[in-house]
Amino acid sequence: MDLFEKCENFAEAEKVKSLGLYPYFRAISSGQDTEVVIEGKKMIMIGSNNYLGLTSHPKVKEAAMDAVKRFGSGCTGSRFLNGTLELHEELENRLARFMKKEAALVFSTGFQTNLGTIATLVTRKDYVIIDRSVHASIVDACRLSYGTVVKFKHNDMADLARVLGNCENNAGKLIAVDGVFSMEGDIADLPEIVRLAKKHNARVMVDDAHSIGVLGEHGRGTAEHFDLEDEVDVVMGTFSKSFASLGGFIAASERVVNYVKHFSRALIFSASPPPAAVATCLAALDIIESEPERRERLWQITKRMHKEFRALGFNIGTTQTPIIPIYIGDDMKTFQFWKMLSDEGIFVNPIISPAVAPGCQLLRTSYTATHTDEQLDKVLEAFEKVGKKMGVI
Repeated sequence: MDLFEKCENFAEAEKVKSLGLYPYFRAISSGQDTEVVIEGKKMIMIGSNNYLGLTSHPKVKEAAMDAVKRFGSGCTGSRFLNGTLELHEELENRLARFMKKEAALVFSTGFQTNLGTIATLVTRKDYVIIDRSVHASIVDACRLSYGTVVKFKHNDMADLARVLGNCENNAGKLIAVDGVFSMEGDIADLPEIVRLAKKHNARVMVDDAHSIGVLGEHGRGTAEHFDLEDEVDVVMGTFSKSFASLGGFIAASERVVNYVKHFSRALIFSASPPPAAVATCLAALDIIESEPERRERLWQITKRMHKEFRALGFNIGTTQTPIIPIYIGDDMKTFQFWKMLSDEGIFVNPIISPAVAPGCQLLRTSYTATHTDEQLDKVLEAFEKVGKKMGVI
């Protein structure tokens, strides 16, 4: 068999393109904001993770430009060798204080952060226990680790207890979960996860990519939301959501961070985040700390959209956050719904299997603190119009 035979046989994308329903890799010709421009057409954006609306904040953009002027465009090396700037250390110190942990470590992408942390901490004699709905970066990190990977049913604490009970008592165990699940929009049952971790002598790592800036009184994420900040061993966060940039980090004890810093291949052998990206994160952190009204507005929008979508008759599952899935349940129907919304000037993300289980295909919508009420009205009008035409409501 030829190695490239699979490539020659892959025809699904072309089939969808021929029907005019291909929704991916769409080129945007404007900045990421509550409205974007695609092929000259303005669209209301409800498909991004720009939760606090900081991508267009003047202070954020100014910080990025100033960093380029001072430090240049890139670092041309890894953090381990020549790629650590004062900016990186400043951000790590700020993040550690913000997250109430001893130390923090910055990676070049969020995906890489999970990859480089889990694959470093989990070794041959260890277990890594994950929710079945965790992000793909955690799944791939488990594949790279040499530990035994065990999955439990999504947010099912009885199943987690069963899985932990089957692990060897003396083995190292890491429970890795999303704080907010990126497709379902629900929140991990962290209080019960922490209780079971203590009972079975396991460590807890929370991927707070969609939680930091969103959950908690100060925006510190899931652990703050549940008042469990001292009970979570490793918090992972990304800069591509609330921080309006690119990269990721972990916050943990000094010893854990120091170990990952010296053994993580994903960190040691990757070029470091460029100055503009790091300066953007620092400016965004300033705003997260000083403008709580943004988070308050985001939750006002979230509660409204939960209520309105349910009132219209849409199935939005168990979401508790600004991520609101609209369940459709069929690949082609999901693409058709997406296309009709696009024609109405609404940008959403269609999610089909295997990204979600068969029968759970959905339109992933997410909201930004800077969405206006008028924009939200238009979104709801479009969904009602298309939902009735498609027979979804």
